[in-house]
Amino acid sequence: MQRNNHLDAIVVGAGIAGLYAIYRLRELGLSFQAFDAAPDVGGTWYWNSYPGARVDSQSYVYQYWFSDELLKEWDWSERFPSQPETERYLNFVADKFELRQHIRFNTRVAHANWDEAAGLWTVETEAGERYTAKYFVSCAGMLSAPKVPPFPGHEQYKGVIAHTARWPRGIDLKGKKVGVVGTGATGIQVIQTIAGEVAELKVFQRTAQYAVRMNNERYDAKRFAEWRAQYPRLREHVHHTFAGFDFDFHLPSWHSLTPAQRREELEKLWTDGSLAIWVGGFQESLIDPAINEEVSEFVREKIRAQINDPKVAEMLVPRLYGFGTYRVPLENGYYEAFNRDNVEVIDVRATPIERFTEKGLVVNGREFELDVVILATGFDAGTGALARMDVRGRDGRSLTELWSKDIRSTLGLQVHGFPNLFTVAGPLAPSTAFCNMTTCLQQQVDWVMNCITWLRANGKRAIEPTREREDEWVRHHDEVANSTLLMRTKSWYTGDNIEGKPRRLLSYIGGVGNYRQICDEAQASGYQGFKVA
Repeated sequence: MQRNNHLDAIVVGAGIAGLYAIYRLRELGLSFQAFDAAPDVGGTWYWNSYPGARVDSQSYVYQYWFSDELLKEWDWSERFPSQPETERYLNFVADKFELRQHIRFNTRVAHANWDEAAGLWTVETEAGERYTAKYFVSCAGMLSAPKVPPFPGHEQYKGVIAHTARWPRGIDLKGKKVGVVGTGATGIQVIQTIAGEVAELKVFQRTAQYAVRMNNERYDAKRFAEWRAQYPRLREHVHHTFAGFDFDFHLPSWHSLTPAQRREELEKLWTDGSLAIWVGGFQESLIDPAINEEVSEFVREKIRAQINDPKVAEMLVPRLYGFGTYRVPLENGYYEAFNRDNVEVIDVRATPIERFTEKGLVVNGREFELDVVILATGFDAGTGALARMDVRGRDGRSLTELWSKDIRSTLGLQVHGFPNLFTVAGPLAPSTAFCNMTTCLQQQVDWVMNCITWLRANGKRAIEPTREREDEWVRHHDEVANSTLLMRTKSWYTGDNIEGKPRRLLSYIGGVGNYRQICDEAQASGYQGFKVA
């Protein structure tokens, strides 16, 4: 097939957002090319194939809504799908709608430069191929730039080092001495999955987690038919809840209930076994320190009840921050794993990991001999994927340099000084961390496609937010963030996991429904506050 290097649009990424962007661009009849560094579709669900990887959103809302035919054809097998099933789903979508023909796999974008005179982006791949396009649509993902800790001596280590975000498929851990560095949502999934098959498991923990017991349900045909019957309602409903799920903050005010009634509601939320206890329970717990402490102690109590050794429990029960101010993972056997004789937790907050040796890792002078070291150390979230490309806007302005000093955007969708750059899942939008991803990614892609359609219909060639509009969004974002307890906690939500990264809540926390309304109003106004040329 002869390549067209002069295009209407370029898309980076072939995950959930990228596949939908490809579908919409083809629907609009535009010429375009998509690139992905992976050898196949899936994005997060291609790369993160580590043991136990699983969606923490319910399957009946973690899906595309654009095709009734697709909704009728795909049956989810359980409430919280595993990585293999989610990857199969995205492959099914790519094949059904013949999307692969528009994607160049194993291709990484190295440079992107805006040519003001021509009104075009020039995009260059690492292989040196150059393309021009009017619109540059980044769907590179909010959690796609792995953080690799700088432990010295890794080159001399004789074992295997595996990062969960670049998992080597086919690796066998049975009977091995394994170390897991990190106990966030990913580390928890790995630990609970491999504890029963490895000879020894050393867990290097810096931050204890408020993990909630997952209540996963297998679906038979009858049960799933009940959910499918709700699709027309869910398709609309998820766009107006706080976090893009089918549930929302629905409880009465905390102070209007008696202690016994509060406890009853918390028990119901715990039994539900989903993220509803976090973003569908008592909204005041994200704002009021006293209420947050009561909810935190409730969850601590649940954690303690699962751990036999009080000393181990003391290490695994979080106290440095409140429930919900840090990413809340779902677990299914994580705490019980530490009741096993072959599992040990090592506190690396007070005494961090010092270095690799030929045989393993050293902490506080003690060497841990390991056959495999698994790095569940997270990501440079929100900004990392784009910041690792050399993206330059008007007058050579570097997006990497901008975000290294001040993380800014307008609606998480565009950046002043970068015309026709659309940042799906960019910083300062709910999709960065506080949304059921499929809800917010589809909404953002639709916003981008509607914007491109409007530009073309009105004979306009470029759009970007004014500095004043961007300042306004950043101020609003910060006001909302600072009204919550999240800014009191150091986490990847605030960029604190990356040395030197500017501190700002990466995700808009004003609610998915409210965010959607703001985005819709921007379009209905004819893009007031945006410079259109």
